[in-house]
Amino acid sequence: MNKAKILKKKLGSPKAFSSVVWDTYNIPSQASINPTLKWRDINWKQVEKYVFKLPKLIYRASSRGELRKMRKYQRLLTKSYYARLLAVRRVTQDNQGKKTAGVDGIKNLTPIQRLNLVDILRTRPLKASPTRRVWIPKPGTEEKRPLGIPTMYDRALQALVKLGMEPEWEARFEPNSYGLFRGSAHDAIQAIYVSINKKPKYVLDADISKCFDRINHDALLGKMGKTPYRRLIKQWLKSGVFDNNQFLESMEGTPQGGVISPLLANIALHGMEERLIEEIEKTPLKYPNGQTMSKRGKRQSLSLIRYADDFVILHEDIKVVLQAKTVIQEWLNQVGLELKPPKTRITHTLEEYEGNKPGFDFLGFTIRQWKVKSATQGYKTLIKPSAKSIKTHYRKLAEICDCHKTAPVRVLISCPVEQ
Repeated sequence: MNKAKILKKKLGSPKAFSSVVWDTYNIPSQASINPTLKWRDINWKQVEKYVFKLPKLIYRASSRGELRKMRKYQRLLTKSYYARLLAVRRVTQDNQGKKTAGVDGIKNLTPIQRLNLVDILRTRPLKASPTRRVWIPKPGTEEKRPLGIPTMYDRALQALVKLGMEPEWEARFEPNSYGLFRGSAHDAIQAIYVSINKKPKYVLDADISKCFDRINHDALLGKMGKTPYRRLIKQWLKSGVFDNNQFLESMEGTPQGGVISPLLANIALHGMEERLIEEIEKTPLKYPNGQTMSKRGKRQSLSLIRYADDFVILHEDIKVVLQAKTVIQEWLNQVGLELKPPKTRITHTLEEYEGNKPGFDFLGFTIRQWKVKSATQGYKTLIKPSAKSIKTHYRKLAEICDCHKTAPVRVLISCPVEQ
């Protein structure tokens, strides 16, 4: 294997790679680079404490616009021994896909192999390998979703790069952009509640069609600018895929299954809220009393809450919501994306609109307002788990009960339910 030969040549000793690469021909027994260090003896609290310092400095420099200082900290983080340890741990122990192999066939690394992989990340990054395509069924449909599984080396390198890129973009992302590492689904639901609690609004409940598979590479790299990781990310985007032993070039999209793919998707969708605010500031709007809205009032009247590739737009005027839909579609076309018509609809939180029942489902919750005489406003906002989420949860509980029919009640209650 070419990558194995390059790795051996770079460090000059084949022992370091005796258990990390495929090609172990003419290599003696397994050996770790540091025989005195054992994986189980690593103090992970101390590792996370040291690694946290540099991302904090990167975030601070990014929020202040100090680009030179931020790039310097990112390079330091990439070379950090503790950061490499944490990256390898995340892809080999913490991630759910740790037992899924890429085109290299490597999975289930032993402690010695993990330490070898940590040292491999110290050298100059190698050319990215193609991803292995795996088709998984979409829940509730007969369609299948493609996953791109990178090699173990590429996954570890992506986790290391992600440690440096996350704090930079955390400081730059828009305030109502959630998902990834920016808040949870409950934070997004809370933002929706704050937006509709005082008055009912029309809702554009939108979904982006094949978000990961159709992102324009040039548009994505253009948004990233001059970053130390630009060359690596371009290699990962252009590495291609193996599907049924057939190599296919990747002209668009980012592999859904890579460690860094959710971050790249969020970067591609960055700027949506800003574009919408620019458009509404040009639109003439008035308050119910006839007074003309200021720019600040226009911005506050419109809400866009996005969680990864799902988003909703809220406003009390249906014309503004329809205009926002057109603007978003035009903006998405620049990134190579489009809205999915079957999953994109307009509703109202309190009243029925064009045959659509009041309320909408978002992130596993049903959000709706009900007319109540006892309330001062005449309505009440209720947020509860959607019928689909409840049904899925019941099904998981039933599977657990079926698998533990003879187990005591105490053991059955302690069984975790996978989300």
